[in-house]
Amino acid sequence: MEEFYQAIEEKIRMTGYQSPVSGEEIYNDICDEMEGKEPGAYIFMSKKTDDTFFEYKIQIFEDQFNLSAIDIHTPDQIYHADFD
Repeated sequence: MEEFYQAIEEKIRMTGYQSPVSGEEIYNDICDEMEGKEPGAYIFMSKKTDDTFFEYKIQIFEDQFNLSAIDIHTPDQIYHADFD
């Protein structure tokens, strides 16, 4: 799993986003949100600070999920990390 967390962090760093991120925290946020959801496409939002939130684009299947993209919304810019 550590490699998966690092891959998330690296993709986000490649967008130019400078604040620290945790791949494990992002993964856990997604797992918490998808619990009990029907299979399908979803957008989840997670507020990180007063002025920054993450938008996760996810496809949920019966026993797994696919993280398609993360958009990080800051007051100055939107950073887009594509995982597909």
